[in-house]
This record gives sequence, C-alpha cells and structure tokens, in this order.
Amino acid sequence: MWEVTLDRPPVNAVNQEMYREIKALFDELSTDSSVDVVILAGAGKHFCAGNDLDEFMTLSPQNSPARMQEVREAFEAIYDCAVPVIAAVQGTAVGTGLSLLACCDFAIGSEDARIGVPEVSVGVMGAANHLSRLMPQPLVRSMYFTADPLPAAEFARFGGLIAVVERDRLTAEARGWAAKIARHSSQAIRYAKRGLNQIEPMELKEGYQFEQGLTGELSGHPDSKEALKAFFERREPRYERPSRD
Repeated sequence: MWEVTLDRPPVNAVNQEMYREIKALFDELSTDSSVDVVILAGAGKHFCAGNDLDEFMTLSPQNSPARMQEVREAFEAIYDCAVPVIAAVQGTAVGTGLSLLACCDFAIGSEDARIGVPEVSVGVMGAANHLSRLMPQPLVRSMYFTADPLPAAEFARFGGLIAVVERDRLTAEARGWAAKIARHSSQAIRYAKRGLNQIEPMELKEGYQFEQGLTGELSGHPDSKEALKAFFERREPRYERPSRD
C-alpha cells in the first residue's frame, strides 16, 4: 500500500510544477510491481482547493495548450495507474480537487468535506466531464452553473463517495479499504484495473468480450490457479508478493 499526499499549504492548490510531479509519481507507481493499491490524500485541513489561481492570471490563448496538456497528463496518470487509487477527501475538494477525486477508482470522504466545481465563478472551464463520471447529468449541470459545492453526505447520496466518516477516522477508513484490495493477487488486481478502465466507455457486448480475453490471459498466471485451489480447499490463498523494484 502506498500513500500519496498533496502537500502545498495552505489549501493544496495545484500549480504546474505539482501537476508534473503528480504525473511522474503515478507513472512510477504504475511500473512498480510491489505496489497493490494507492491512497491519495491531502495534508492539513483540505484535500485540494483547486488550481493555483495565480497561474490563471498569466494564462493566455498562446500559453494555455502547453499548460493544459500538463494538467491532463497528471489526471490521466492517476486514472491510468495500473493499480486501484483511493481518494481520502477532507475539507475542500473543488475544481482540480474534484478532478483528482474523479480520476481515482473511488473515494472516501470526511463529514466536513465539500465538493464542487467553481469554474464558472472564476472565469475558467473544466471538471464537468470528471464530475459526470460521478453524478447524474442534471446534478452536474446544476452544480456547474451555480458553482455551489455539495456537502459530503449529499455527494455520497448520489454515489460520488462510497463512505462518509468522522474526520479523525478518514485515514483509517481509507487504509481499511486498501487492505481489502491488497489481500488479493497482485496480478488479478492489475488485470481488474486494466479491465475496468478499458470497458468503461464500451458497449455491453464489446466490454464483456474484452473481459473474457483478460480471463484467458490471467489463466496462465500461477495466482489464478492458486485462487481456485484455495477456494476448493477452503483456505486462504498464498500468493507470491513481488518485492520492491
């Protein structure tokens, strides 16, 4: 289990350097066979209060393509990470914070978390498509047009958070979910992540055929047979755990 912490006081607003750091780190974690699951958290009172607005002041039609590419690459590195990524969200998670959350496989929130898309209120665009992964379209549009965040309990009611806990239990809750994942075969976890990402935009038949192909590939790995043997022998499976690369 790896824990990655956004740590840029006072509110973990992300600047261009930090986007590059996020991409580099998650690319590295993807290639490390000893990593089974990652927790993404924020230091201090907040998860992430968005993009560094000072950098928006220098944004122009001329320099925006290069900057926006770095932003996309950071988000994609989290989404495409070869292992599951769990967001542990407290305080404010808006704009870029919402996008980071949505690129994770699922999220846990503290009771004080507030999640939203304030882009319209600060004269920029973005995050609506990420929000659409989590919320029904009418709610996405109401949140986007008003720029008002939702409290954690309301966000969870529509499925955007899988659990809401007291602030002092947030880390333990995220670690508990990570442990439930990490008990399984490292190879099976990585196949599952690959499959879920690939089938998300697919139609039912196409997606299921892709999953069947993954079953065929995984059947050649010792962990697949060990899982079946353990089931029939009514015991816990004994998987070989890769060491740190």
